[in-house]
Amino acid sequence: MNFRQLRYFCEVVDSGTLSRAAERLFVAPTAISMQIAQLEQGLGGALFDRTAKPMTLTPLGLFFLPRARELLANGQRLEEETRDVATGKSGWLGIGFVRSLLNSVVPAAVRAFRHKHPDVKLELVELLSEHQPAQLRSGRIHIGLSRFAAPPEPPADLRHVTLFDDPFAVVVPADHRSAKRGRVSLAELSKLPLISYPKDPQSSFAQQVIARLREAGVEPRVGHEAIEIHTALGLVAAGLGYAVVGASVAQRGQSDVAFVKLAELKACTTVVAVTRADEEGPLVASMLKTLASVRPMS
Repeated sequence: MNFRQLRYFCEVVDSGTLSRAAERLFVAPTAISMQIAQLEQGLGGALFDRTAKPMTLTPLGLFFLPRARELLANGQRLEEETRDVATGKSGWLGIGFVRSLLNSVVPAAVRAFRHKHPDVKLELVELLSEHQPAQLRSGRIHIGLSRFAAPPEPPADLRHVTLFDDPFAVVVPADHRSAKRGRVSLAELSKLPLISYPKDPQSSFAQQVIARLREAGVEPRVGHEAIEIHTALGLVAAGLGYAVVGASVAQRGQSDVAFVKLAELKACTTVVAVTRADEEGPLVASMLKTLASVRPMS
């Protein structure tokens, strides 16, 4: 059984006769007759009572007709949806992202992409940078949005596209004396414990931040280890210490903390889009173009 046989069968029923069906399908009547005969042979019974004039459906044909129509409709819908996915008109796109980017480029990129592709389903998955490669390789996501304190060399099967460099900023409680100045001194920072994040065995981000602080002349005292950035910001707001984040995180406009500069801290984080090296999907290309056009506010 194939879709051609189903289409011919349904057209004969709708047209009333085999000859009218042939005219509407622009094929020879013998071709339709042959396909229906092969269909009946495969099903094990006659679909039409050929002794009646005009032909009528047998009980088997009456049973088969609604199911054949449904199968044809589903097949046509599948063809249309697949074609739309192939051309980028519709489909789905999986994006993994680190939480810090929710404060900057992710909302703007999602809004712009949805405006261009309203029929595409976006699946957003919170993932640490180190967890994204496995999800890319498994096909769970198409793009990973990562942040690195020291960008690694991408493996051969993955591609890194740099989106922007994001300077480090120090986050202190809103009532800290450095908040009004917009900058903090080494002496002030040395009196506060560090709230490090993320607490994850696969992530090296926290240790890289500590290394950058040491290069700047601070010997960090880790007071708390947070699982993710929003917990770290909450602990800072509670007055339990300071955290170090990408400056774009300040776009969130959180009022219970202050984002200040440490002049000696020159290092930047790098935000990259990660894809499979062989990725050629039109939706991925469109999202990468959208991400390239979105920049965090300075």
